[in-house]
Amino acid sequence: MVPVGDVTFEAVPETWVANNGSWADMGIALGQEPPAGVWLPSRYHTHYYDEIPGVSVDTSGIERLSQDGVSKERFFAIDADVHVIDPNFITNRFRWTDDDVAEIEREVGPFFANSSFSRSYPWHDDYRYYTLMEAFEKLAAVFDERERFEAFEAIHDDFQAALAPVVPGLGERPAGAVLWAGGDEPEEFYPYVIDEGTSFKHLRDLGVRDALASADVKDFHTSRGAIDFETLLSVDPEVLLLRGQEAKSRDKFRDSVVSFMAEHPVASQLTAVENGDVYRAGPLYQGPITNLVVTERLADELYGVDGVLFDRERVANVVNGAF
Repeated sequence: MVPVGDVTFEAVPETWVANNGSWADMGIALGQEPPAGVWLPSRYHTHYYDEIPGVSVDTSGIERLSQDGVSKERFFAIDADVHVIDPNFITNRFRWTDDDVAEIEREVGPFFANSSFSRSYPWHDDYRYYTLMEAFEKLAAVFDERERFEAFEAIHDDFQAALAPVVPGLGERPAGAVLWAGGDEPEEFYPYVIDEGTSFKHLRDLGVRDALASADVKDFHTSRGAIDFETLLSVDPEVLLLRGQEAKSRDKFRDSVVSFMAEHPVASQLTAVENGDVYRAGPLYQGPITNLVVTERLADELYGVDGVLFDRERVANVVNGAF
């Protein structure tokens, strides 16, 4: 796998750590125990599994890797058989060197991943990205779960077929703005331009157009900058898709964030607010199970799809090995 090259194992890994919820979700889909560590456990939203009967994840034992300056000592203490983390993510975002990565690989276990969730990192320009299903297939090879992957691939293919008649024609697809907006009364937003990263898969699958793509607004991954309601009003997207709100239920989100915007002197002028088209955007990190849940949810909110688009029992059977 790019960028780590060929990685071999003496046995199927048991203890593992994951860069984010995308990879963690892939592991659960492959019937594995939860990762021993995740970069930010708070962004691994395991409540999505409530949608799948017989599937749950206990996060109490998952360590946060992104603390204490991303301590190598934590990696030694966890003693994982494989680190499902793109090593370039650590060396470019934190103070690790290639020698630090090599030390962990030599003394603990290999790195095996690709930062596919976003295509906006400039340090990722010189090597390929993987789609969600391509990355999922690579991880299936690590855990020797080819048959389970193929069973889930069939679920994914059937889900895509179910989505096809739901998505309207090109001229009728909504233009949405994806923004990070934490808290109940957000007035500052981090803008995300929809790209081919896995974090936008559900939006691409639903045909959502990007209202920010043609505006003079830079993506957060490259700018680290924020915008306010006035800037947003100059764009005036048809739909607002807010990240950082996944811990809230639909009702809680509407009673807090949406209600706040409806009463705000500037936000209330936005077309999306006036029309009630303000929704949770889905998580920054999504794997094969999460993608099914959040895509179906947004299909309901955007297009009024009344009914299920994938078989929950079928997903549970694959996770639990009955396929």
